[in-house]
Amino acid sequence: MENKNRKDAVADRRDFLKRSAVSVAAAGVVAVAGKTASASEVEVPSGSGYRETEHVKAFYASARF
Repeated sequence: MENKNRKDAVADRRDFLKRSAVSVAAAGVVAVAGKTASASEVEVPSGSGYRETEHVKAFYASARF
């Protein structure tokens, strides 16, 4: 009798894990599907070489260069 209860508990645990995995996957699909993709033209700066932009300055300030 105890062995049957143990098997039932294992089966219940497996069912719970299967359902939770499916729920997480479904939530991921909804999150990805909810975002809209938009393509915009990328501004290509003229010239080449190093540019010290605002985000580079912020990095230098945080790294203390």
